[in-house]
Amino acid sequence: MTNDLTLFRHTNLFAGQDPVRLAVAAAVDAFAAASIEISELIGRGALAGITGEAQGGQNADGDVQKDLDVRADQIIRATLKKVPYAALASEEAETYEVGDASGPISIAYDPLDGSSNIETNMTVGTIFSIMPAVSGETPFTAPGSAQIAAGFVVYGPQTSLVLTLGDGVDIFTLDRAEKTYKQIRSRVKIPAESAEYAINASNHRHWEQPVRDFVEECLAGEEGPRSKNFNMRWIASLVAEAYRILIRGGVFLYPSDAREGYGDGRLRLLYEAHPMAFIMEQAGGGAITGRARILDLAASAIHQRVPLIMGSISKVQRIELLHQDPAAATKADPLFARRGLFRV
Repeated sequence: MTNDLTLFRHTNLFAGQDPVRLAVAAAVDAFAAASIEISELIGRGALAGITGEAQGGQNADGDVQKDLDVRADQIIRATLKKVPYAALASEEAETYEVGDASGPISIAYDPLDGSSNIETNMTVGTIFSIMPAVSGETPFTAPGSAQIAAGFVVYGPQTSLVLTLGDGVDIFTLDRAEKTYKQIRSRVKIPAESAEYAINASNHRHWEQPVRDFVEECLAGEEGPRSKNFNMRWIASLVAEAYRILIRGGVFLYPSDAREGYGDGRLRLLYEAHPMAFIMEQAGGGAITGRARILDLAASAIHQRVPLIMGSISKVQRIELLHQDPAAATKADPLFARRGLFRV
C-alpha cells in the first residue's frame, strides 16, 4: 500500500548534513530520474526507435550491445554529471571513469540488465552500487560489505525501485502521473518459506554435483527430502528474479558450470552480484557463490564474473552446505538420485 513518503524525501532524510550521505542521496536521486526517462523510452518501444536489436558492437565485456543498452547508459551518465563521484564504472565501458578527486563515493552500475528481453516485451532493469571512495585506494577494490547503498529498478507492468541505504530494504513505485517514486513497501523481509526456485534447467548436464543435488531434492517433491512440491521459475532477468524473491521468497541460482566461459560464473561482481547480495542480506536473505559469501569478495577487475546464488536464507544455507559437504546430500527417490533420470 502506498503512503506519502516519496523517494526524494526518503533520501533527504537519510542524507542530513553528512557529505558522504549527501553524495549517496544525490546518486540515488539521479538514478531515479534516469529510470523515469528510461521507463518512458521502454514504454514507447519501437515508436521511440527502440527495437531491442543489436547495434553491431559489443560492450567492454564482450556482450552484444542492444540499442537500449546504449541509450540507457547515455541517460544515466547525463543524470550523474552533477553527482560528486570519485569514480564511475559502467557495464558498457571498458574501464572506470575518474571523476572528482575529492568525491566521497564511487558508483558502479548496469544500465540495462536483461536487454535481450526487450524485443520480446519482457522485464528489464537497472542495477547500481555505491561505495565509499577512499583516498589513495584503487576504486572498486573493496569487498561488497563496504557498500553504502545499492538498488535496482524493474521496468515491468509497474516501474519500481528497490533500495537499501544499509538499514533495511524499501520499495518505491513510479507514479507516472506525477513522475515521482512513492514508497509501497518498507523494511521488506524475504519470506522464509517458499516452494519456488529459479535456474536454467537446460544446463543441468553442465552443473557441479552440489547444484544438481539441490535441484533434484526440489524435483523429488512431497516424497523427497524437502517434503513439498516446488515450482521452478526462470525469467532470465536478474532484476525480475530478485524482485520476485523479495516479495514471495525462494531462491535464484546462476552457478558456475562446465561450459567454456562459465567456469567463473557469468554475472558481474561489482554491478550485479554485489548490489543484489547487499539487498538480499538487508532483507534477511543470503547470497553466495556456492562456497563463499558474495559480500566478502573484492573485485580484481571491474568486469569480473562470479556465480550467484541468492534468496531465502534457509535455501541459500542448504546449497552452501551441499557445496561444503557432499555427504550432506540426502539420497532421494531413485528417479532423481545420482544414478537416476538426470545422470550424465
